[in-house]
Amino acid sequence: MTPSRPDRPTPPRRPPDPRPAAPRVPAPRSTGSTRADSSSTPAKDPAAEPKAASGRLASGRPASGKGATARSESGKAGPATGASAASSSGMPAGRDSAGNVTTYTARGRALGVPVRPSVVSTGSADRFAERLASRRRILRHKIYLVTAGVVAAAGLGWLLLLSPVLTLKPTEVSITGAGTVVAVEDVSAVVARVGGIPLPRLDTVGLRDRILDVPGVRSAKVLRVWPHGLAITLVSREPVAAVPQKPPSTGPAAGGPAGFTLLDTEGYQVGWADTAPKGLPVVSVPIDGKNERTLTAVLTVLRALPAGLRVQVATVAATSQDTVQMGLRDGSSVRWGSASDAPLKVAVLQALRKAPETSGAKEFDVSAPTLPITR
Repeated sequence: MTPSRPDRPTPPRRPPDPRPAAPRVPAPRSTGSTRADSSSTPAKDPAAEPKAASGRLASGRPASGKGATARSESGKAGPATGASAASSSGMPAGRDSAGNVTTYTARGRALGVPVRPSVVSTGSADRFAERLASRRRILRHKIYLVTAGVVAAAGLGWLLLLSPVLTLKPTEVSITGAGTVVAVEDVSAVVARVGGIPLPRLDTVGLRDRILDVPGVRSAKVLRVWPHGLAITLVSREPVAAVPQKPPSTGPAAGGPAGFTLLDTEGYQVGWADTAPKGLPVVSVPIDGKNERTLTAVLTVLRALPAGLRVQVATVAATSQDTVQMGLRDGSSVRWGSASDAPLKVAVLQALRKAPETSGAKEFDVSAPTLPITR
């Protein structure tokens, strides 16, 4: 009989190593009719999750995707890029090590490379700095624009008001309408005083007033002719009557030669002549304060006569403003009367001189134009 072998004590079994449970990933929410009831869905056992779950990223991306930790065939872990690098470093996805928000361009998203924003910063200090820099930049632009405008205005002002580009040249001044009594040299002498002044600064009104002081000028018009000239148009005081003037008995001119004072239609003395100019009637009305109304009536009658009839008048006499009488160069006389109804008297006189029955008359009385008399 074979002795039995004593039973060996059975060694205690080692308990299995506790395996770390994989992090639970929340299920995506659904909306509308596709939302499932949580009570009808059986809960998954965390222990039933495979070990491969530990290789997933916190962002829910598969381990084999781009940007996750890549493993080679030998089992060694490769470098993490993109969002996985942020996950492995403990920072939330979309932020760098400094905590700044990152964004992705189309190229950077494909490579998983975070890109810093180029315009807006997230920190309040950075935003304030950017705002201050923007305000300074706008202020600089305004200063540049204002400075450029001031420089341009100053240059334009110097060009127009001070430079010799637009100065007046007396040789380029034209004078017309001088007539027979205005000396063009006197007008040119007045213009020469303002030579060299830029045309924009030239006082044309003052120049016109100085030209009106020239003897024989009734009115004047001054226009600028760019870049260096002027156009001066004159209306001269043409004489219509020659009044005999005796030399004064006292004074510096005492004993001087007698002559004729030339008057225009307004009674202004426009000249002096030793003899009566050809074509001007001689008015035998003294120039003094006592005969002012009589002389005014005579000049008014002469102004109303047509040019063709006026040159035929040789003498004019009047003792009052209602007794104007003219002597024609053909030897006939005209009793005119007052200065009223001048157009009608002119028409009647011309008709009487043309009519065959009265053309040879020596005296025409048109003082009452509706009842003319010829002798």
